[in-house]
Amino acid sequence: MRALITGITGQDGSYLTELLLEKGYEVHGIVRRSSTLERSRLHQFYGDPSTYEKRLFLHYADLSDTTTIRRIITNIQPTEFYHLAGQSHVGLSFEIPESTCDLTAMGSLRIMEILRDLPNPPKFLHASSREIFGTPTVSPQDESTPINPNSPYGCAKAFATQMTKIYREAHGLFFCNAICYNHESSRRGENFVTRKVTLAAARIKTGLQKSVSLGDLDSARDWGYAKDYVHAMWLMLQQATPDDYVLATGESRTIRDLLETAFRHVSLNWQDHVKLDDRFKRPADAHELLGNPAKAVQQLGWQRTVTFEELIHGMVDADLKAATR
Repeated sequence: MRALITGITGQDGSYLTELLLEKGYEVHGIVRRSSTLERSRLHQFYGDPSTYEKRLFLHYADLSDTTTIRRIITNIQPTEFYHLAGQSHVGLSFEIPESTCDLTAMGSLRIMEILRDLPNPPKFLHASSREIFGTPTVSPQDESTPINPNSPYGCAKAFATQMTKIYREAHGLFFCNAICYNHESSRRGENFVTRKVTLAAARIKTGLQKSVSLGDLDSARDWGYAKDYVHAMWLMLQQATPDDYVLATGESRTIRDLLETAFRHVSLNWQDHVKLDDRFKRPADAHELLGNPAKAVQQLGWQRTVTFEELIHGMVDADLKAATR
């Protein structure tokens, strides 16, 4: 089996790479050219002569560079394609809506067009987002929940999600949407609220930081473990027929719950260290998002392996280790 991954250097891409290599895949990743070669989430493979440039290969391209992406796909001829790349920060999308939509919406469409032209198109997975539901009128949300985004990121993801479905139905392609709710790990970027909180707890405990500024503490999210979610993505492409699946835990927690869990783990009172700042509130934000993973559980046999408390404790421990180092 030969897999091609966009966004391979991200949180999900790195976990997916590990999973596929363990299963004997040849893995190819598309990365953007930058002034630094530091790709910390994949560092364990660079020094492994049995893997890097043997079973794991990286290729330079940008999602706006159709010609180069077409050349890479044609040369590799992947059997599975995991499209994880794009501007993925919801809050930031309000500041850079054009580039968000170009990369996340049109970048996805360009890839679909390339795959449609291949004589043997690979199975394709688009990493969608719970942001496509915007402020939902039903709870929990599932695959039948109306799409109604309220952010540029959500709108771009909604476009790519609908196009994935159209290509599946109109062209008979094995195209799937993984509608992912928030999924976290110690590899999460520091500008996401979970990592911001766990990092603050670790740094305050070790004396490297005094406080952390946040927005709406009553905002609630369905938080899961990233490694569980990429396993579900792989399971989706092993099915006999393509379909869309909501990936979630079915549990909703507030930012206050997150703070309590993280700071209690290091014997601190979060109320002594948190400052409220309206700059961190989004122009439009769904107050509570809760996913129903019943379809994935029943049809894929998928189950999460980590509780919310275990997830946050593990992230704090990783940040503590880095802070003390």
